Amino acid sequence: MSEIPPELALNFALKSHPGRIRPLNEDAVGADPEIGLFILADGLGGYNAGEVASTMTVSMLLTDLGAQLARANGSTDLFDPTDALRGALVAMNSAIFRAALNSAAYEGMATTVVIAWFLGGRLWVAHAGDSRLYRLRNGVLEQITRDHSFSQELVDAGMVSAEEARVLPAKNLVTKALGATPELEPEVHDYDVQPDDIVLMCSDGLTEMVSHLEIGGLITGCGYDVVESARRLIDLANEAGGRDNTSVILVRVASPESLLEAAEEQQELDIDDDVPLVETTLHLPDPVVH
Repeated sequence: MSEIPPELALNFALKSHPGRIRPLNEDAVGADPEIGLFILADGLGGYNAGEVASTMTVSMLLTDLGAQLARANGSTDLFDPTDALRGALVAMNSAIFRAALNSAAYEGMATTVVIAWFLGGRLWVAHAGDSRLYRLRNGVLEQITRDHSFSQELVDAGMVSAEEARVLPAKNLVTKALGATPELEPEVHDYDVQPDDIVLMCSDGLTEMVSHLEIGGLITGCGYDVVESARRLIDLANEAGGRDNTSVILVRVASPESLLEAAEEQQELDIDDDVPLVETTLHLPDPVVH
């Protein structure tokens, strides 16, 4: 029986803010750092109970995926992250869709989701909708996920450029989301991981306000400090107008040098909207959801 290798050392920060226009925050972020699992969801604006869908998604996926890994007892013979993610997302989609059918208060509720799971020395990524995952490696920021959106389909067809798509009237129309349809075909991929990689997960409240170049420049300008980067990315989105809720999760794969630095840092744990939830690599808390 083969065993899953020891997990990577991760430094991370989570932050969510309602923005400057909307009274409610329909985003949700959560993590189970003990198993390297990070989840971000964005309840679809304009629908009933978007905040219910996003919070439900983060909470239930953390529980479901954690339980699946625990049942496998660390055995790669018994646990396939791709199958686990696909199954969990299909079940989550059905749960949200049924809840919306059975309650007028929840009618039409749906949410995007993006998941990063650092497991067995690799990174598994699953998503539905236009919440994104980026990777910063060797100073270059790369968008890893492809938006499930009408505007992305126009870009893929060569009808508009990526920059033109950012200002389209229908830019917020997603073509895939949890709860939007009775069935879901999850998108799951896995990637290699290198020391000092930084993974950024974000809702569209960031990417609609802040450009790709600005995001990459800010993180490198912060010296790869995930806590400071999270604070400043939210601030930058709000300074640009803050038209939507904005949420970010940043995870840095710790090099030996950064592990020594982390051991000297004071840990923080706070889930207020205006303060990031932060945890260093050496002492890991129970699962948390915001």
